[in-house]
Amino acid sequence: MSRIVGILALVIAASAPGVARGQVFLASRPNPEFTIGPLFVRATVTPDTEVVTLDVLWSLAIPPNTAGTAIEQDLYLLWPNAVDGDASAGPPDPALAAYVKSRGFIPIGEGRLPLLAKSLYRIGEELPPEPVRGGAPFVTFVRHGGPLGLTSPVTYVRIPWTPLLANRTWQMNLRMELTDLMKRRKATWIEDLFWGPQHTISLTFNDVRPRALFPIYFERRDRVIRLADDPSQLLVNLRDADHLKIYEFYPGSARRRLSETLDSTEEITLFLDSSEGISPQVLTVQFGYFRGMRSWAPVLIPIAFFALGNLAMPIFMSIVRRVSAAVKGRVQFGPGSAERETGVVLSRDTLARIVPGQTTYEEVLRFCGPEAEEHEQLTTPGRRTLIYRGRRVVPQGRRRLGWLATVRRWSIEEHEVEITLERNVVTDVQARVRRTPLPQPQSAPAA
Repeated sequence: MSRIVGILALVIAASAPGVARGQVFLASRPNPEFTIGPLFVRATVTPDTEVVTLDVLWSLAIPPNTAGTAIEQDLYLLWPNAVDGDASAGPPDPALAAYVKSRGFIPIGEGRLPLLAKSLYRIGEELPPEPVRGGAPFVTFVRHGGPLGLTSPVTYVRIPWTPLLANRTWQMNLRMELTDLMKRRKATWIEDLFWGPQHTISLTFNDVRPRALFPIYFERRDRVIRLADDPSQLLVNLRDADHLKIYEFYPGSARRRLSETLDSTEEITLFLDSSEGISPQVLTVQFGYFRGMRSWAPVLIPIAFFALGNLAMPIFMSIVRRVSAAVKGRVQFGPGSAERETGVVLSRDTLARIVPGQTTYEEVLRFCGPEAEEHEQLTTPGRRTLIYRGRRVVPQGRRRLGWLATVRRWSIEEHEVEITLERNVVTDVQARVRRTPLPQPQSAPAA
């Protein structure tokens, strides 16, 4: 029998969706004639603490003409998580620890939870809930061993019988202070810096999937108290709504609104469907709180990006131009020569064709071109000078592989040729070349 229970527990755990929290009510005797309703599972979140206050509020729906002895019994709550008790409520119940030990579990915590009763029809005054003496004893336990190792802690709570449970004008309230109900959502440091930490909280009803919880449910499944037709809800109250950002909630049928009774509180509610049976019904909310400069993040972030974009663009373009010039100055691509000329650079062959005493003015223009400076001296009529100037950028240490060539450095050659003529005949030719290295090779023009 225990092997079958273990296999079923593994199947349930393997098919479980995301993390959630919930509860199942059990009666002391099989086939209870009453139901739970209305039921409210309410989690209250505040921005100043990681502790979540969780209240389970319920009444019993008892059919008419039901004998009192048929309903007078202790109730039990299966809670799939560890809880912290109230030390002032009294000593733990050793019978609960003995029960879980007899099933092969290991108790890791015992105590009592606050159990309160609230009148629904007190008129003229708002009285706080009345505490039920002794509270609700509990035991938290785990199971060690098995194919999946140590289980997560779960809690078994006994709710002692009180006549107020059968009184429809009273509502019972089991209160817990939980530190692991709200989970920090993983995010990048940029998200944490600008938007602050984000959290996720999940509530569920009828959750028996934890491996340590399922065997007890399976043993006592004929004692499960069903949900009545009364309106029942899962609720998440998020305080300080002025500094709250709700990113999403699931399912889509959940409702979001401002609380009608609590100041500055956002309320997310999900109505429970009694026709779902033992199927878990889940409410999940993802949210975050923001304060200080984070309140201005929706305005400041676009302004910062706009300002940085306008400042960074000139710097970026300057870097791009420098890098582009450096690459073009070092790498040449193409079949042609890497030399670049401006002005007129006369070759040695062209200069050799100019013969003083023979070459005429018209021939000089035909050999060298008309792009020359022409100087005349008024004191010596018939005498003039033609000056050709040019500039050449020449690569040094050039290596070529096909169309790709690399240049180690560049130099500049300044060419100047003076041709003196008298009565349209060349009398003298002076050619000068001045070579200087480029101080910044990347400034060389591209091929």
